Amino acid sequence: MTTNPVFCAIDAPTLDEAKRLIGLVAGAVGGIKLGLEFFMAAGPEGVREARSTGVPLFLDIKVHDIPNTVAGAIRSVVPLSPTYITIHASGGRAMMQAAAEAARSEADKLGVPRPKLLGVTVLTSLDVGDLEAVGQGMEVSAQVERLARLAESSGLDGVICAPTEIVRLRRILKPSSVLMVPGIRPAGSDVGDQKRVMAPKEAMELGATHLVIGRPITGAADPAAAARAIAGELGLALDAEAAAPQTPVP
Repeated sequence: MTTNPVFCAIDAPTLDEAKRLIGLVAGAVGGIKLGLEFFMAAGPEGVREARSTGVPLFLDIKVHDIPNTVAGAIRSVVPLSPTYITIHASGGRAMMQAAAEAARSEADKLGVPRPKLLGVTVLTSLDVGDLEAVGQGMEVSAQVERLARLAESSGLDGVICAPTEIVRLRRILKPSSVLMVPGIRPAGSDVGDQKRVMAPKEAMELGATHLVIGRPITGAADPAAAARAIAGELGLALDAEAAAPQTPVP
């Protein structure tokens, strides 16, 4: 493994706090994830400022609407140059196809790399009881598989999945499919509201492409040290200078 697979979830409600955390961990992670809470509070300009260190961006906004609206939303965020964007696979084939086409055409128009679209299957905070409560009366793994197949056939680049679904999805999806895996908890970390979790090294060995790790890093007394410890657990040799906390460009 030569590339750091960890995307640090920066779930900060303010731009100043996000920039502080990114500056601390940027050299010890492979990228940052900015989610819906931050996007709603700071908007596209906030995203541009927050990622001024130049680290790869995972824009986790989980878009879900009618196809035309989703396509417009994707076109609107392509100029931010995200590496990954999430949409809900449960939005259906037409919605996902519209999103994929919008990402391709807008990136071509702007002359920027096409963002990769990842389908959200079943949120890691949900279990079978939660699915039954909303009328999806099936095992979590079966629903994940159904949505993952649909996402792949609709032109998406991969999916978000829980650690417990990695092996099953690696069997049914193309080898090139991205598996972005949240619910990652290093040994000794608080599980919090995640119901399906796994340690970083085990998830990578099973076939994850990237790992999303938030609170075990950002909630630590020393976020930079926590990020470096996870890199060490994964067998990554970090450049000491690059891994040092950085000051984001104003």
